[in-house]
Amino acid sequence: MLTAFRDGFQSVYGARVLTKDFLPALPDAIDAGITHFEAGGGARFQSLYFYCNENAFDMMDSFRDAVGPGANLQTLARGVNVVGLDSQSSDIIKLHAQLFKKHGMTTIRNFDALNDVDNLDYSGRCIVEAGLKHEICISMMGLPQGLSGAHDPRFYLRVLQDIIDAEIPFDSLCFKDASGTTSPKTVYETIKKARSRIPGSTPLRFHTHETAGISITTTMAALEAGATGIDCSMAPCSGGTAQPDIIVMWHALEGSDYDLGLDIKKLVIAEKSFEEAMREYIDLPEASRVEPLIFDSPMPGGALTANTQMMRDNDILNRYPEVIENMAEVVKRGGFGTSVTPVSQFYFQQAFNNTMAGPWEKIAEGYGKMVLGYFGKTPVQPDPEIVALAEKQLGLEPTTRSPRIMNDENPAKGVSAAEVMLQENGLPITPENIFIASTCREKGIIFLNGDAVENVRKKTKGDTKDKKRNYPDSIPSKPENIRAFDVYVDGEYFKVEVNDPRTHVQTVFKDTFPDSSHRNSALHTRTDSFRVDTADPSYVQTKKGEVAVRAPLPGILIRYEKKVKDRVKAGETIAVIEAMKMNNNIHSPCDGDIAKILIKPGKSMDKGSVLCIIKTS
Repeated sequence: MLTAFRDGFQSVYGARVLTKDFLPALPDAIDAGITHFEAGGGARFQSLYFYCNENAFDMMDSFRDAVGPGANLQTLARGVNVVGLDSQSSDIIKLHAQLFKKHGMTTIRNFDALNDVDNLDYSGRCIVEAGLKHEICISMMGLPQGLSGAHDPRFYLRVLQDIIDAEIPFDSLCFKDASGTTSPKTVYETIKKARSRIPGSTPLRFHTHETAGISITTTMAALEAGATGIDCSMAPCSGGTAQPDIIVMWHALEGSDYDLGLDIKKLVIAEKSFEEAMREYIDLPEASRVEPLIFDSPMPGGALTANTQMMRDNDILNRYPEVIENMAEVVKRGGFGTSVTPVSQFYFQQAFNNTMAGPWEKIAEGYGKMVLGYFGKTPVQPDPEIVALAEKQLGLEPTTRSPRIMNDENPAKGVSAAEVMLQENGLPITPENIFIASTCREKGIIFLNGDAVENVRKKTKGDTKDKKRNYPDSIPSKPENIRAFDVYVDGEYFKVEVNDPRTHVQTVFKDTFPDSSHRNSALHTRTDSFRVDTADPSYVQTKKGEVAVRAPLPGILIRYEKKVKDRVKAGETIAVIEAMKMNNNIHSPCDGDIAKILIKPGKSMDKGSVLCIIKTS
């Protein structure tokens, strides 16, 4: 299968690619003999609404029109999470399969990051009932050095046996290694034994990434063990954080017992066509490099580039080496879930918190819910100390109940809840809109209201770099020695810089919340003596007795919890912004009344942008 148009986009560009840009490359790929494409799902569903201001269902329709009726168009689903980071109710899981069938897809590859077979059961049956091919998936990775108890052939074969015992219908089986860290020996032994446990006519596929530098070796091991299909990509979305390049794989197989069945001359033309289509997109240095340290910190290619892009946006890329170093402990103590979406993001968020706030001072919501059982059963029991911390900080009890059943009982989830969201916003109630509202929540509504903003990363005209963002050539190997420090405040991260060139005077002070629930102190800028550089429109002059509430991070404004003239107390949530793939509550720094709201929900903002003005007197 050619993954360039889905996993390739996610692994290299954080899934932010416009449909009109890649469609011209499809005819040459078809002419080269490629008939099996990864065409959507996974991060390429939400990203279209979040960053591309496009409808994913329109993209799928356009893809089908471009390749014709005979191609096998495959999408990626996350079990009960379908195409979101959160798990869904039964009616949304069923709607997912029905809509993807309606919009031209052929196959859905269905995986669960925890390898909890219960999460694959109902979702897999819905896929088959909708008339789609179901490729059931077992997710793989290499454990950090010194760890054992899962992610070995015995573990993977036990998961396969559970699938067989549950009688989940499937048309093909895939072993998926999103971080590219599984050893060739493990791949060979697993697939060799798995091949003998399923009918010989059942396709068995292998998926990996080049992040750790061993993708060709592990792919060859998979073929020698009995795999009948492999995933490849095309430059500039191949190698590095993505799949092995299809031309490189063609040469690796030349003279062997294996053949891709493709015309190499036409493959070269197809790859050049794809490179031309992607010429305007920024090439991130970490997307093309091999990362030897990934074996101890298994970060999937698709998550690695998305997270480094977000850290660039937040001016904290210098902390990336520390975050990755902290990944190993997060994996070790979290129950060995596979580092693939959404668990890979939970791992990253927790490693990020441990870096910025201190070890285990702040449990990330997704990570905490995972160790408490709200996403299903982890491969091994999480560390009891971490479970206790999550229970205390999140205010949730551990559970062994099915996430899907709990979601069915949750009035905030499901078709009915989505219909309410649409009605409240005066939007048409259609199956597609219901699904968008359920899986993308507020940002889906923002898109449907016509307020979404395109945010893809392209090169500036006439240059090879994005001068506006000033991306560095590589990830720093250690934190830079700058006159700045990071402050963690009740769930938000502030980068406080001395003598910020954007301002003439900046006085930073602390107010301690009287409410004991606010363990940390709040930092804000004294606005009665604040003078502004008028060249920066994100800063506004405020009068004496007013406080400007500013965004601590660049991101997207999701919603306001307060409106103009509302009375607020220090510590109350005023707004919610999405940054670093997390919703961040913006708290009031003082008592007062909301005097003015300056940014509309759905709009992107820079760090320091004024969200609202609070009148204190």
